[in-house]
Amino acid sequence: MNIYDTANRLAYEIKQSDEYINYKKLKKEVNENPELKEKLDKFETSRYEVQLMAIKGEEQDNEKALEMQKLYTELIQNETMKKYFDAELKFNVLLTDVNKIIGDAVQDLIK
Repeated sequence: MNIYDTANRLAYEIKQSDEYINYKKLKKEVNENPELKEKLDKFETSRYEVQLMAIKGEEQDNEKALEMQKLYTELIQNETMKKYFDAELKFNVLLTDVNKIIGDAVQDLIK
């Protein structure tokens, strides 16, 4: 068995998964709506900044966190965005699960 063939097969299967297909479809739908795209971009920028502060161990900027929450609350009022965030979460869970399986397989080398 060639490990690269297996990795390529896994990549193919991920792209064939319901999670990938649904997320890609909804992402395209959002990107084709300039208003939703702009709001999502603002939210993602805000979310990134808040997460980066947390990773760096910096004190949370309450103003940024509130802005992020306000943007999210506004976005999920839209049915397409609600579906988008749900699809995004499901796809991220899929990737996390796959990464965990691979990580568990080489855990003995990491310790």
